[in-house]
Amino acid sequence: MEKYNLHEIRKKYLDFFENKGHLVTNSFSLVPKDDKNLLLIIAGMAPLKPYFLGTKKPPKNRMATCQKCVRTSDIENVGKTDRHGTFFEMLGNFSFGDYFKREAINWAWEFMTKQLNISKEKLWVSVYLDDDEAYNIWNNEIGVSKNKIVRLGKEDNFWELEVGPCGPSSEIYIDRGEKYSCGDENCKPGCECDRFVEVWNLVFSQFDKDELGNYSELLNPNIDTGMGLERITAVLNDADNIFEIEPIRTIIKEIEKITNKKYKNNNKDDVSIRVITDHIRAICFLVSDGVIPSNEGRGYVLRRLIRRASRHGKLLGIKNSFLSNLSDVVIENWKEFYSNLEDKRLQIKKIIKIEEDKFEETIDQGIEILKNYIDDMKNNNETILNGYKAFKLYDTYGFPLDLTKEILEDEKLDVDEEQFNLEMENQKNRARSARDKDNKNNWDSDADFNFKINTKTRFEGYEKLSTESKVIAIIKGSQSIDTLSQNEEGYVLLENSPFYAESGGQVGDKGIFKNDKFKAYVIDTQKKNDKLLHLVNVGHGHLKIGDSLEAHVDRNRRLDIARNHSATHLLHKALKNTLGQHVNQAGSLVTDDRLRFDFTHFESLTKDELNKIEREVNEKIWNSLGVEVVETSINKAKDMGATALFDEKYGEKVRVVKMDDYTIELCGGTHVNNISQIGMFKILTESGIASGVRRIEAITGRKAYEFNLSLNDKLNTLSDVLKTNKDNLIDKAHDIMDEVRNLQKQIDSLNSKLANSKLDNILENVYNINGVNVVTKKIDGIDIDGLRQLGDKIKEKLDKAVIVLSTEKNGKVNFIATATEDAVKSGIHCGNIIREVAKITGGGGGGRPNMAQAGGNESSKIEEALDLVKSLVESQLNK
Repeated sequence: MEKYNLHEIRKKYLDFFENKGHLVTNSFSLVPKDDKNLLLIIAGMAPLKPYFLGTKKPPKNRMATCQKCVRTSDIENVGKTDRHGTFFEMLGNFSFGDYFKREAINWAWEFMTKQLNISKEKLWVSVYLDDDEAYNIWNNEIGVSKNKIVRLGKEDNFWELEVGPCGPSSEIYIDRGEKYSCGDENCKPGCECDRFVEVWNLVFSQFDKDELGNYSELLNPNIDTGMGLERITAVLNDADNIFEIEPIRTIIKEIEKITNKKYKNNNKDDVSIRVITDHIRAICFLVSDGVIPSNEGRGYVLRRLIRRASRHGKLLGIKNSFLSNLSDVVIENWKEFYSNLEDKRLQIKKIIKIEEDKFEETIDQGIEILKNYIDDMKNNNETILNGYKAFKLYDTYGFPLDLTKEILEDEKLDVDEEQFNLEMENQKNRARSARDKDNKNNWDSDADFNFKINTKTRFEGYEKLSTESKVIAIIKGSQSIDTLSQNEEGYVLLENSPFYAESGGQVGDKGIFKNDKFKAYVIDTQKKNDKLLHLVNVGHGHLKIGDSLEAHVDRNRRLDIARNHSATHLLHKALKNTLGQHVNQAGSLVTDDRLRFDFTHFESLTKDELNKIEREVNEKIWNSLGVEVVETSINKAKDMGATALFDEKYGEKVRVVKMDDYTIELCGGTHVNNISQIGMFKILTESGIASGVRRIEAITGRKAYEFNLSLNDKLNTLSDVLKTNKDNLIDKAHDIMDEVRNLQKQIDSLNSKLANSKLDNILENVYNINGVNVVTKKIDGIDIDGLRQLGDKIKEKLDKAVIVLSTEKNGKVNFIATATEDAVKSGIHCGNIIREVAKITGGGGGGRPNMAQAGGNESSKIEEALDLVKSLVESQLNK
């Protein structure tokens, strides 16, 4: 067989089927679109499911792809076996009601024998047990001998789901020769040995399976094929596994350079090298498709891959982060076919580096604690780690359960996952209880409204802010009533209303109901059980069922809310433009006072990035972009390019809010008519609220104007205090700070001299414990640096000594402990001493055997803490 690298085979395949009239498309994203059943794309046909199911029309009835895929179901076996991997590319040609078995089989044979030049003698095929049609095509038309056509059962050669399109399949095998055989002279496809390798699966979708398990013929049968690119490349190169083919081998070569370890010299090292080689490809492709590390969903898949690869790097002796640099090898070798790898090179490297560095902060501490647990288990002849300990590792140190399991498995140990899950659930319940305790929302306290009326309020608030209406229901507490009197509060349901109910992060409207007999203040508007409810307080008169009234929304408040809501759309787009397309909305709150926008991103924003985002939003406001609202179907909204959380549930009709050509989003909220009405946009804060999720709070319009007025007032006051004008404030502040620093240096110098003057007095109070000189002293008026310097000077004057000093400043207690080398050799450990001493003052700390420091907050207990030193030294020397 001729040898080809992975890229050559991919090109041959796609060119071949393009010449057969197929539309060749780029690989779809690893993130499924419009398929909430899939976390990631796991098969070549997965992105094409709507075409097979008939829910969408394909761009052409013949298509061919090379689809990137990620599977993590067998992640624990990656590196340990030759066949398991998380990332792979799947070649596939597809027919949607066009050609069928004859063409699929003939083209597959042509490609294998003429394009890849595989000897016909090496090829075997399998067909479904009852599929005589496929059998006859292989035998009579292709010329495969009967003894090389194997009939297999439903488990091997029939593809189906619970319901829907399904059908028999036919597989092509390559005979690798007797050296891979099990030795059975009747060995053939279907045997568990490594001789016959299945490389191409042709699925003939010709039936429709119903809920009762009945099969009916499809009017337009389909073809779905799949051939693993890495597998066929390995077989053609007579390689033992996919890690020995190019360009995957280039990743291994780079790992060899980083580690100074040779692949195939040591089995344990080989496992780690293969894990890293596999995972780095998956990591790069996931990040390039917009996935960022998080604690759930596909973000957790990425985090897990990075952490596993990082840990295996440590097992190979790599001390620092390395995956970011290793990603360059993947990008360089795959960018020709996957151009977005090059386009997002900096983003890929940055996200990997940040995540790996985060893991570096916790992994060493977590591994050390887990090692102690393992030692304890072995000493006690235990094989199952307590689930609470595993949970503590996760909850306190960020150490993932799967990594705990993996390390335990290396030691032939296990973990009590049931107890771990119980602890996890208890934590969630505690958090839920805390939220419930803090929840003062009246709507939640009366969540179970008992309406005996099916009428829905007709919402008119998009077009008008005032309307005439009629009361059709009143609720007080959770009971229907007929009347609300003066100063009473209740929920009112109208026939029609201009009041917007809280939804999509936008708060509900406020305003008034009135007629000649009463006036009621609308405090809030919400939806419950599909009913639009107005929470009202009657100012005077009586409000009754059947009353006609005028409903008036607070116009200024609504406009403030609309300004903030429209600004969130501009902000979302500006964030994507500045930070990258991985940015997605993760929550929002829109009130009349401000807007809050949560979004996916992997690090805090720089001052320059925030300025750029703020500037871009304001530029759009100054350009007076028009706002257009269109009601359409969800599919047409997607075709328009509307941004939305498409795994959310939407009705048949959706609202698309379009701001010129700058941003198009699905949104049910209220907006300004022209972006210029926002007036001004000002970012107040940017912060992290969860792993991989950031939050921006901002103001617009009147609030932004009031913010600037307040800022100006503060500048005027500051100018008066510092006795300068506003233009010179910064220079004046620098002058004052320089003066303060100089004065502080003088104070510190004087305090240091004062402390040193006490040196002789301190040395007169040395006590000896088993040949070690011990000094303890509280020193007033000195900072931690002065304390360390004094400790060093005392150490210079003494042989075999341990010194523990303390100082207190502004209520904060500081300790230092230092020891001579000969004292350390005698058993002294300053870190352990200082830790126990600091506990007395309500603090903590630690350090090395010869130097440590700690803090505390109970200055009244300093002397008590220092008195403990003597017994601690004695215990260390007596060990």
